[in-house]
Amino acid sequence: MSGRTQARACPERTCVGCRARAAKSELLRIVAVGDACVPDPRGTLPGRGAYVHPAAVCVDKAVRRRAFPRALRSPGALDTAGLSDAVAAAAAATP
Repeated sequence: MSGRTQARACPERTCVGCRARAAKSELLRIVAVGDACVPDPRGTLPGRGAYVHPAAVCVDKAVRRRAFPRALRSPGALDTAGLSDAVAAAAAATP
């Protein structure tokens, strides 16, 4: 070994709203709990996850495109009202 530290690879995910690739740490994981989309900021909830930028614009695009049911492989429509409210509240709390 030459004594150099190895640069660790940063995992990337694709935002289901804008379809842009970003680092996993920059995106918000969304999971389906029952018939609702729920934010998973710690990334520990069980089940399939979809990633979206924590911005109202990307969440609105994903809802308009019906990306959450497709990405989460849900048989029916998912309630996204709580998700939109949570992202809007988080954006308002960030200075």
